[in-house]
Amino acid sequence: LYFSAQDGILIFYHIKDLQYEIKICADIEQPISSLIFSPDYTSLLLVTDQGTVYSYRPAHSGEAVKLLDTSSNCFLAADFLTPGNNYCVSVTISGEVQVWSLEDGTFLSKLNLGIEVHVT
Repeated sequence: LYFSAQDGILIFYHIKDLQYEIKICADIEQPISSLIFSPDYTSLLLVTDQGTVYSYRPAHSGEAVKLLDTSSNCFLAADFLTPGNNYCVSVTISGEVQVWSLEDGTFLSKLNLGIEVHVT
């Protein structure tokens, strides 16, 4: 079980039978608004409401790597663009949909929907 606290810490609970172990995986020092697993469960996106997206690979047990920083106070969400785990899509309140490379955080494309977007 992965979860985050308000302080930007990614925590893993390993639960087996009635026993559990707690491990702090990463500290990104920004409140994490969402956690999204890749379709093959090899990567975890950590998304902040400030527009920063980090990648964490549970099998590698390393630090979270900053992939992109949209520096947008209008940033709403991000997710993997399937199939595969090579691209991410983000959306802003103003309706701008952006595509990013997860390999190096390169901005690839955008589409303006022309409407305000809300997350429910």
